[in-house]
Amino acid sequence: MSPQDQSQSTLPGDGAVPVNRRRWLVGAVAGGATLLGVGLAAWQRRQNALQEAGRPALWQLSFDTPTDSSLRMQDFSGRPLLLNFWATWCPPCVEELPLLDRFFSEHARNGWQVLGLAVDQAAAVQIFLRRAPVRFPVAMAGMAGIELSKGLGNLGGGLPFTVVLGSAGDVLHRKMGRVTEPDLRVWGSLR
Repeated sequence: MSPQDQSQSTLPGDGAVPVNRRRWLVGAVAGGATLLGVGLAAWQRRQNALQEAGRPALWQLSFDTPTDSSLRMQDFSGRPLLLNFWATWCPPCVEELPLLDRFFSEHARNGWQVLGLAVDQAAAVQIFLRRAPVRFPVAMAGMAGIELSKGLGNLGGGLPFTVVLGSAGDVLHRKMGRVTEPDLRVWGSLR
């Protein structure tokens, strides 16, 4: 068999593919995977940079509460904070509130704070909290809360979303979805 014949040989079996075509396909797939990896890494760096840039602005914000008072984020700085984005129309959000309330009660003496930012309307939150009160503060973020949560790492904009901020204001952990007791045990040891 001549060298030219060898390069045009096929693999055994039905639907045999010429060796040159197979090499080209493997190369194309490998190249595509490499480009995808590079693009994903660049996107991740950009997202992290955006999140880092938005974090100082968090401490400058203030929110109305369901009881028509005002709550300033800077009042929460200097101590660890569990920041939970939730809504009354979100079943997993409602399910996790008793866990967050218990975490607040058990860890407040150790300096922990919990803040619930409601991505909701004040009237709905007022009615909900009358039926199921919590001891930690709740503030109204409205639909702007989704954008705020995205700036803290909630890339999909879903709820519930929880961010654990350390005493220095740095993000120690993020969780998309319902918080569990094991999550809270781990977070309680963070500072």
